[in-house]
Amino acid sequence: MANLGKTIQIYFPDGNPRGLKLAEITSRTIQVVLVPRAHLDIASERPELSNVGIYFLVGPPDEEGIPQVYVGEAEDCLQRIRQHNKQKDFWQTAIVCISRTQYFTKSHVKYLEWHAHQTISAVGRFRLENPTVPTCPHISETMKADLHDNFETIHILLSALGFPLFDEIQKPSKKDLLYCHGKDAEGVGEYSEDGFVVFEGSTANLEESNSAKASWVEHLRQSLIQSGCMVVQGNIYRFMKNHVFSSPSAAAVSILGRYANGWTEWKYADGRTLDEVKRPSDEPTS
Repeated sequence: MANLGKTIQIYFPDGNPRGLKLAEITSRTIQVVLVPRAHLDIASERPELSNVGIYFLVGPPDEEGIPQVYVGEAEDCLQRIRQHNKQKDFWQTAIVCISRTQYFTKSHVKYLEWHAHQTISAVGRFRLENPTVPTCPHISETMKADLHDNFETIHILLSALGFPLFDEIQKPSKKDLLYCHGKDAEGVGEYSEDGFVVFEGSTANLEESNSAKASWVEHLRQSLIQSGCMVVQGNIYRFMKNHVFSSPSAAAVSILGRYANGWTEWKYADGRTLDEVKRPSDEPTS
């Protein structure tokens, strides 16, 4: 069945589009409240935040270029976020998901917390900062079905707000694949709205060039190795999972182990560079 259109309403209580946001699909009961950490004092005046719900604390990309997230649940989300404001440093944005009809119970949000954690872990776009894995509560089959419907609404709203926590990294059709060739390397990836995705199974040169040693190139590759994203296999590194880089060049240097311009290193199957396809010259050809 084809995806149907949806209407999302985003309200700025103080008129600031970079401040507090309240988002909802007009035909659903789930509401998402986005709170920049610097505006937590203003958000404290909103009654919505004192409800039962699940919440996400989102931080900027770490050394590997992966944004960070903490998943939690609470009977009073505002009180819990205030505690995290004193105890956790990494986050910049809190996102609270509640029921406008106050439908959620403790069991509901514990299940949603568990399911959100499982999905984020499986997708791999964000690094989870939870010290322990949430447990799955025992709930009825009918309740689980309703909560999965609620979760889909949360998924849509978070993506619309710019936080694709649950969006799977899909491999594109063969004509859209990009390749980066090195001495012993064969990177396969995609240029997307998130940055540049290097796909699982890609290989990278084992050694860095002399000019790349003790530089950000070596530092980036070491962080990928330490996280288990790149693993030594014989005379190469192999990507063990999809990885989203902030730019084509960051992806290329990770594959090649040297300084590189990703716009020209990444090429389509027909030999055209990413630069030629995505940044064509405006000058007319003779």
